[in-house]
Parts: sequence; C-alpha cells; structure tokens
Amino acid sequence: MNIANAPILTIVTFLPIAGAIFLAFLPRDATTNARYVALWTTIITFIVSILIWTNFDSSNAGFQFVEDRAWLGPIKYKMGVDGISMLFVILTTFLMPLCILASWNSIEHRVKEYMIAFLVLESLMIGVFCALDLVLFYLFFEGGLIPMFLIIGVWGGPRRVYASFKFFLYTFLGSVLMLIAMMSMYAFAGTTDIPTLMTTKFPADMQWWLWLAFFASFAVKMPMWPLHTWLPDAHVEAPTAGSVVLAAILLKMGGYGFLRFSLPMFPLASQELAPLIFSMSVIAIIATSLIALVQHDIKKLIAYSSVAHMGYVTMGIFTFTTQGVDGAIFQMLSHGIVSAALFLCVGVVYDRMHTREISAYGGIVERMPIYAAVFMVFTMANVGLPGTSGFVGEFLTLLGAFKANTLVAALATVGVILSAAYALWLYRRVVFGELTKPALQKLTDMTPREIAILAPLVVLTVLFGFYPAPVLDVTAASVKQLVSNYEAAVNTATALATAP
Repeated sequence: MNIANAPILTIVTFLPIAGAIFLAFLPRDATTNARYVALWTTIITFIVSILIWTNFDSSNAGFQFVEDRAWLGPIKYKMGVDGISMLFVILTTFLMPLCILASWNSIEHRVKEYMIAFLVLESLMIGVFCALDLVLFYLFFEGGLIPMFLIIGVWGGPRRVYASFKFFLYTFLGSVLMLIAMMSMYAFAGTTDIPTLMTTKFPADMQWWLWLAFFASFAVKMPMWPLHTWLPDAHVEAPTAGSVVLAAILLKMGGYGFLRFSLPMFPLASQELAPLIFSMSVIAIIATSLIALVQHDIKKLIAYSSVAHMGYVTMGIFTFTTQGVDGAIFQMLSHGIVSAALFLCVGVVYDRMHTREISAYGGIVERMPIYAAVFMVFTMANVGLPGTSGFVGEFLTLLGAFKANTLVAALATVGVILSAAYALWLYRRVVFGELTKPALQKLTDMTPREIAILAPLVVLTVLFGFYPAPVLDVTAASVKQLVSNYEAAVNTATALATAP
C-alpha cells in the first residue's frame, strides 16, 4: 500500500486523541464500552502504524513521511521519522493495546477517565518520536507529564500523591533548562527546524551550555544516576499499565533525545563530556544492581534493574561507534519489550495476592506452571542470556565501549554478573521452593486474557534474540550517518585547533 502522499504520521499521532474525545462523550457508568473503545482505538492505531514500517526505506538515512506546514510564525508543524525514531513509534503503538488489556479487570473506578488518560498519553508519546520542530517536540515531551501524573496520582498505590508529585517535579525542572536552551538556539540559528539545526555549527563554548541544558532534561528522563530516585517510587505506586508505559516508553525519550539532539547538534561538547557520561553510566550499572539485590518489593527490584540497563544505553551512545549506537537503540527497544513484560508478570500475581513483597511468595510453580515458564523467559532476557533480545543490545554496547574505553567496558561487564544475581535470586524466591503459605494454595494459573497479553512479548523476545536483523537493518543507515557526521565535525574542529 502506497502512503507517500497520506499524512500517515499525523493520523497515527492523533488517532488516540480522537478516541479520547469520543470517550469523553460516553456516560460515566459505561465502563465496559469505555474499555472496548480504548482497546479498538489502540489496535487500529497499531495497524495503521505498521504501514509506516512496511513503507519505510531502510537504505534512506534521512527523514521520511515528512509533513511540513506553517503553524505559528517561524514555528512549523513538521513531522517525520528516520531509522532511529521509527521503531519507537511502532513500540509505542504495539504496547498500548496490551496496557488496555492489562487494565481490564484491575481498574474499576473512573474507568472512562483512566482510558482517556492512556489514549492522550499515547498520542503525546508518539508525537515525541515524530516531531521535527523544537517547539513541537517540547510540547509533546512535556505534555506527556500530565496524563502520567494523573495515572499515578489517581489510580496508584497508597503513596501515589507523593510519587506523582516527585515524578512531575523532577522531570519538569530538568525540562525548564532545555526550554531555555531551545530559545538560545533559535536566537542563534533563526529557526526551530530540527533537521536544519542538526547541520548548524554552534560555537564550541555555546555547545557546552546547550549540551548541559539538554542533558539536565534527558538525564532525569532516562533516568541516569544520581537523578533516578523518582523512578522506584513512581513504579511502586503506579498501576501495572502505568509501570509498563513508564519503563517501556517514557524512559526511552531520554536516550532518544541524546541521539536526536546531543550528538548531532553538539558534537564537540559530546566528545569532551563523554567521560562524565561513562562515569555516571558505570556507577548506574553497578550501584543500582547492588541496590536491586537488597529489595523486598518485586516492582522496586525491576525498577532499579531498569536504571542499570539504561546505563548500558548511555554508555553505548557516547562511545560514538556504530556498534555502540546500534546497541543502545536495540537495548532500548529490547528493554521496552522485556521490562513491559516483567511489570505485566508482576501485575498477574498482584491481581491474585494483592502484595508485591517477595517474601509473600515461594513455590508458585506448583500452582502456576505456565506463569513460571513465561516469567523465566523474561528473567533470562533481563539477565542478557544469549538467544534473547537482551543479549544483543548489551553485547553491542559492550563491544562499542571496548573500542572506546577498555576500562569502562570491563567495569560495565560487572553489571552483567550482578544482573544475573538479582534476577535469578528474585525468580528463585518467587517461583521455586516449598509451597507452604496458605494464601498461595488458592492461586490459579494465567487466564486466556493474560496469556494473550504476554504471548506476543515472549515471541518477540526470542525472535529478536535469534534474528535481530529487522531492527538493525532499519537503524543501520541513520546510525551510520549520525556517527560519520559526528566524526566529521570533531575532525574539522581538531584540524582548526591544530592549524598554525
């Protein structure tokens, strides 16, 4: 199907909002209808987004499906995707129907408002990956805070208000600096067009300040150590589907920001400040893995493991190598699938036991064999076992790190051992052992709905572990161009600095 002249990105971005508007006119007590409207809206959005992938030209390193219209004076409504951003759009649209299904029975009050919040959040997340104008990007990037704030604050756990405000304030304060940087970029370049700014040569001293301002926002969003403290609280209090979106998609906006802004626009600052990123990444990988080892809450353990895995992403990006950047993108996509699945697995047992304390479980393989098998697949992927998608991303980032800095690669490898320690410890405590606790005797295995949610994630985890080409082929041209442009900018600056 040829979609060359269709505004496909606008359709995919705003279809969920159209569904949210329709939902707004339903009676409040129409909970079943609200669930079905949200589910079908997200399914249709995913089907339409597949057209982007099937019509995407992997050999083209530039932006495709570009929509460029006048909007607010010099600010344009400009959308487009390249090999770096396109797969994140697909990941977002793929996970949202699963989130709606996961919330089917667990959310019983204000169902209509909950579904509206999720549909609006989906539109804003897709917009982040499609926006090709600074102001448009900022509106989508910051707009996503509002529905996520409500999802945690209204439908979360006992400390939901504290967690939602902490999440909002951390991410909002970081983004204020980014907004100031965007205004200074417009003052210098006279445009807010992202492709134009990617080729604009900002002065070296200006790059430093711009890089740091964007870093403040992206480091909180990732989140990087030591700006990660909001994440465990947000995960613990968020409903299951909220944790899925938070881990699988919202965290990836930070890594995407580094790839879209920091490297291409501020290459000299990126080179000079790479040791800072390496240090923070290695500390994140080792420290948060050690913290994960002593957790009593399943969700908190998985949240800390997410911080550690994002450490591999930032390390890979700032190796400035093709393998490192490819690995970082693959790791983000793989983590999006695996972490989503792990939080969904937690949701399965939480719906039955209403506790996330590790000590409350043990021996559930006797009552839930299918669940134990599914949970094992995602635990192995989280460890980075060869044959799962988790291995490919970690291996490539470590390969890129080895080429850039051997010491960083060696220290990061320690994280692989630690991740095996906390993940296998969790699995042993929850799944194996004696089934002695009376409450566990009544457990039933996964329902057809739960199997339908987790089955596609199992397939993708194993498929991309053995056959990563569908992802790496899409990203190859754009990553190669990104790395070559970075190297050209650094070499030119070095030549100018050493010239007599």
